[in-house]
Amino acid sequence: MHTAFELSRLPRIIFGPGTLLRVADISSDFGRTALLVTGAETLNRCPAWPALRERLAQRQITWQQVSIPGEPSPDLIDAIVSAHTGQSIAVVIGIGGGSALDAAKAIAGLLRPGNSVRDHLEGVGPELPYQGPSTPFIAVPTTAGTGSEATKNAVLSEGGPRGFKKSFRDDRLIAEWAVIDPDLLASCPPAIIAANGMDAFTQLLESFVSTRANPLTDTLALEGLTRTRDSLLPWFNDPESPDAARHRANMAYAALLSGITLAQVGLGSVHGLAAPLGAFFPISHGLACGTLVAEATRINIAALRARMPESVALTKYAVVGRLLTQDASLHDQEAHAALLSTLETWTRSMALPRLSAFNIDEAAIPRLVANSRGSSMKTNPIVLDDAEIAELLRARI
Repeated sequence: MHTAFELSRLPRIIFGPGTLLRVADISSDFGRTALLVTGAETLNRCPAWPALRERLAQRQITWQQVSIPGEPSPDLIDAIVSAHTGQSIAVVIGIGGGSALDAAKAIAGLLRPGNSVRDHLEGVGPELPYQGPSTPFIAVPTTAGTGSEATKNAVLSEGGPRGFKKSFRDDRLIAEWAVIDPDLLASCPPAIIAANGMDAFTQLLESFVSTRANPLTDTLALEGLTRTRDSLLPWFNDPESPDAARHRANMAYAALLSGITLAQVGLGSVHGLAAPLGAFFPISHGLACGTLVAEATRINIAALRARMPESVALTKYAVVGRLLTQDASLHDQEAHAALLSTLETWTRSMALPRLSAFNIDEAAIPRLVANSRGSSMKTNPIVLDDAEIAELLRARI
């Protein structure tokens, strides 16, 4: 093997049904005071919450809770940090979807330093180096999508005409433990399954064809893509089926792998556009990814054929086409067509809305294109020009 690569730190990972209750034991290793950061309804929908609460009491852990309504803003993070700085919080426990985990990650990073998160946001403010120290953080995802439990970045959003969606990013923000309990996904409705599942799929696909991809991340991405192929649509179509537990476990695993791979090698054009879309319009991250990924893949393949026909990314797209169709006999161009057809079918089958459903029109395209060239675009397998990015958006309006 001649490819040189580097692997950044990962959390300690516990995966399996019923593992939520181990959070109390893990927390007790850090101290007796915990801050729970959850989604707005996370604990109300969690049948295991009473048992976890009892286990925390048995370990003599006192806790406070803050809820994150929607995507976290810098002002919300600063307010929570200000309210809890100086309270000797020993551990932060994030339980929820990607927004709750990103908020918990940022809060854990700032409880001890006590400064504003705006000091460290990429592309916003002074971009001061983060010095730490971070409060120990335990990540417990309740959706299968973002992979935030395995990443070092907390994505924060600010709405309005000058809105943004930017990351607070540092290796010291990585969770000490990621506890992935597929049972927590049982309450996910089909719309959440679709949006989060397509987010995970997009992260796996984009990291697989990333310009920084390496043999290790490729192996993990292909495993995640296989689990997604086998379980996303079946789980979406029948969340109560006898096989639902297996599908939940497959998608929880795929999401975890997507977080690992994106953290190591980056993403691509879909995530480059998802940031300004989410900043300027009321579209969730998962829906932005889900509605764009088929068209973005088509644009990438066309651009690669025209300008970089020897690119390994074309071979990799063909690998994914054969994997999704389970037809090893397809030559590369047939496999590309099969990949695009599969993604278009998924988009229709899960009724992923067009951008126009969020009041995004032709007039918005120049602004979205101008704000799409963040860190994710830097690892897209080919540099897309403004006209290609505009074409991508126009096709989904």
